Amino acid sequence: MGTVTAFLALDLLLVCVPGADWAYVITAGLRGRSVLPAVLGLVAGYAGHTLLAVAGLSVLVAGSPALLTALTVAGAGYLVWLGWGVLRRPPVAPGAADGTPPASPTRTFLRGAGISGLNPKGLLLYLSVMPQFLVTTGARVPVAAQTAALGAVHMANCAAVYLTVGLLARAVLHARPTAARAVVRTSGAAMLGIGGFLLVEQLAAL
Repeated sequence: MGTVTAFLALDLLLVCVPGADWAYVITAGLRGRSVLPAVLGLVAGYAGHTLLAVAGLSVLVAGSPALLTALTVAGAGYLVWLGWGVLRRPPVAPGAADGTPPASPTRTFLRGAGISGLNPKGLLLYLSVMPQFLVTTGARVPVAAQTAALGAVHMANCAAVYLTVGLLARAVLHARPTAARAVVRTSGAAMLGIGGFLLVEQLAAL
């Protein structure tokens, strides 16, 4: 139980550090009618990470530098594409984007799942941080069950933090179209910048 509590505290700190997930949920909240599809999508992406970790596939990825690089490049490219899309069509007001209707909940959900599913920060969490909290010697609880529990903790943290961030962004910026536009542009630039940095870093290492 102490291990789970320690992981919860560390993981919560990591989730509270702004990054691509934050940028997406803020942008989705201001563009759409609800932040819930975006948050559920982000959590679903980490659910995928958890299932892969439970199945032991994360160990295979960690042991294959080429595969890990390919996943990182794919995630970085996806962030660049999304960030450019946000900068190209910033919303005129919360809930509208240049007169076009907001993205459907399904599309918002799938984009969120793609962002967290390919997020290099998520990969590092599951490949480097989480294994340090697993008890492998003389454990009464199977490693797979421990992994599932820690993954559930991470998903709960993500759901709580991202929902709070999205709702606060909407509440604070709903009546401030100019500020909302600036925040969305900043979020788009953050996704573009993070993705671009990762692409350059990975390509330079080849």
